[in-house]
Amino acid sequence: MANNLRFQVVEEAFKKRPVEIATPKERPSEYFGKYVFNREKMYRYLPKEVYVEMINVMDNGARLDRGIADAVAAGMKQWALDMGATHYTHWFQPLTEGTAEKHDAFVEHDGKGGMMETFSGKLLVQQEPDASSFPSGGIRNTFEARGYSAWDPTSPVFIIDDTLCIPTIFIAYTGEALDYKAPLLRALHAVGKAAKDVCSLFYDDVSKVTVNLGWEQEYFLVDEGLYSARPDLLMTGRTLLGHESAKNQQMDDHYFGTIPDRVQAFMKDLEIKALELAIPVKTRHNEVAPNQFELAPIFEECNLAVDHNMLLMSLMKRVARNHGFRVLLHEKPFDGINGSGKHNNWSLTAIRNGGSTLLHAPAKTDSTNTAANAFETLRFVTFIVETLMAVYRHNGLLKASIMSATNAHRLGGNEAPPSIISSFLGQYVSNLLDTIEQTSSLSPLTSHLSREIDIPQIPDLIIDNTDRNRTSPFAFTGNRFEFRAPGSSVNCASAMIALNASMAEALTSFKERVDKKMQRLSAYPEYSEGTGHTAKFHAIIEVLRDDIKTCKPVRFDGNGYSDEWVKEAASRGLDVEKSCPVIFEHYLDESSVSMFESTKVMNRKELLARNEVKWEMYVKTVQIEARVLGDMAMNHIIPVATHYQSQLIKNVQGMKDIFACQQPNKADRLSARNMKLIEEIAERTEHIEQLVEELTEARRVANRLQDIHQRAIAYHDTVCPHMEAIRKEADHLEMIVEDGLWTLPKYRELLFIR
Repeated sequence: MANNLRFQVVEEAFKKRPVEIATPKERPSEYFGKYVFNREKMYRYLPKEVYVEMINVMDNGARLDRGIADAVAAGMKQWALDMGATHYTHWFQPLTEGTAEKHDAFVEHDGKGGMMETFSGKLLVQQEPDASSFPSGGIRNTFEARGYSAWDPTSPVFIIDDTLCIPTIFIAYTGEALDYKAPLLRALHAVGKAAKDVCSLFYDDVSKVTVNLGWEQEYFLVDEGLYSARPDLLMTGRTLLGHESAKNQQMDDHYFGTIPDRVQAFMKDLEIKALELAIPVKTRHNEVAPNQFELAPIFEECNLAVDHNMLLMSLMKRVARNHGFRVLLHEKPFDGINGSGKHNNWSLTAIRNGGSTLLHAPAKTDSTNTAANAFETLRFVTFIVETLMAVYRHNGLLKASIMSATNAHRLGGNEAPPSIISSFLGQYVSNLLDTIEQTSSLSPLTSHLSREIDIPQIPDLIIDNTDRNRTSPFAFTGNRFEFRAPGSSVNCASAMIALNASMAEALTSFKERVDKKMQRLSAYPEYSEGTGHTAKFHAIIEVLRDDIKTCKPVRFDGNGYSDEWVKEAASRGLDVEKSCPVIFEHYLDESSVSMFESTKVMNRKELLARNEVKWEMYVKTVQIEARVLGDMAMNHIIPVATHYQSQLIKNVQGMKDIFACQQPNKADRLSARNMKLIEEIAERTEHIEQLVEELTEARRVANRLQDIHQRAIAYHDTVCPHMEAIRKEADHLEMIVEDGLWTLPKYRELLFIR
């Protein structure tokens, strides 16, 4: 038996390593965006008229004129060469939850037997990856391989190592989106237009509305040697076996604790490289579970924030290996402790006089101007309520947008929000909505309250107008909604596509209904402009009151983990389904298809294809896990357990040989414990062998199903339960087999960085 291998790996992992912390001489503000073709570099490398056109495209959504593409490409190439780049690539986000790139050199034959550096506008604007080799849900067959990647000029190009990376969308030859960026851009355009139309009811100077996103990336770190000694971590990203450690997170001592030196060195290195790529990382800290950490940036425009998150996840893996770590982005790499999420903090900003967040509660600044105060409060309530309408109308869809085979392990346990999508507003906002529902009163809502501490040296605290509810998947947190359900490993564009498209539909409906009521009310003299009770004001109030009543079922301020809430949520009409493949069906609900098509975000064909991909990814994920678990059970767990069992049998036989003649009763008494362990090991290993056979057969039966939807359901219903049963038996064996024989690094070794 390789009984010393684990100890050697653990000893090596726990050796004191010299900690080298990167210490750049410059301040972060001096090297921020060093490897990004930002506006400052555009101004330097592009002709003035081309620079002006590019800014118009980026800021105002103007259509890119292909006529300037050559000039832009020339400027980009020169900057890239000056920075030492030799290659370029179209960098896109296929439906794999990762990114894709194909590198080409800046070279062509010069016709004289030599080479020259070249890069044209055609190469910048468009490339042709093989569309059939990426998940397409049947849109592209192997004999229909052509697809296109097209430059997204709103997201700056950047350099990684020696390669110029150009953010792009990825579409099929027939025009369907095969990525996350294309529908995200459509959704952002739809919600921006709808929100601007609604803003016209309150302001006359809004030029556009943008969507802001601030993601919070949670992750685990493990020593690379320990990671490599666990086949399950290596191939699935999570531990399929492993008994919980005697000490894990129950003392709450890791949360916000002192960051270990090695981790601090990793974080510093990661931050420097992120800032050089203009990823505005700001916050870092220990999370609740041991070896769990979090990184969060400053809020950005949503499309750019998504690009930066995808880039950061790739960057984290690279940097971690330089520090002897592996990053685990799986939502639940360890059983029994917190999983990792990617909280999406979402808000809308109206561009007017410097910009204003539409979800920010107004302060009462001028008590004499009651009409202005009322309209500011009305604006705030409108965007809060229409967000709730979006979440209520497409409750199941939003749940499907964050669901995956990996996130299903996290939701509903150890501080992760439940899979039932509800919204927490807090006492003050809830009271305001209740007041409007029952009357037409619009009492001003102050942004902050103060609280006296009664300690002379400490100033009064400023208290936000909403508390935090850690069990709420979609909570209002002051000037934004925090969508806490997305998982740590996924592309957060999935959730943002569903949320922004749903919001666009809700705002469009709101504006249409208000316009109709305004037209009706304007015929009455009592609602004329001079009365102070305008038709617009009352039309907005009437529509809001209807919507507050309609979306009330989605508001929940209580304990989202309780069994009572599951029953109550079902009675409210919220989605309480737990099967991941079934939840995906919400993409094909008629209400979902209608919403996506009306907002021009995705058509029915694209939705059908995406669901095919989701079901296929679910099957493959569980299939790989089942194969790895079967291998570990038969080649690690059972051999180790039976070897220990053989040692126990020899011990019992030796005891009987020693005491057989003179004290046979003593021999029986002293060997009783070992006999009990021998029997337990025999029973559990026999059960594991039986379960592995049943697991294999369940996979075979499921794989015979031609319909991918039914196959995914079969994997969920028949394969997953066998995996859970095998784990239960193996984890029991881990606790009784001699520690020196156990070949797999244990939780107590994986979870505590030395």
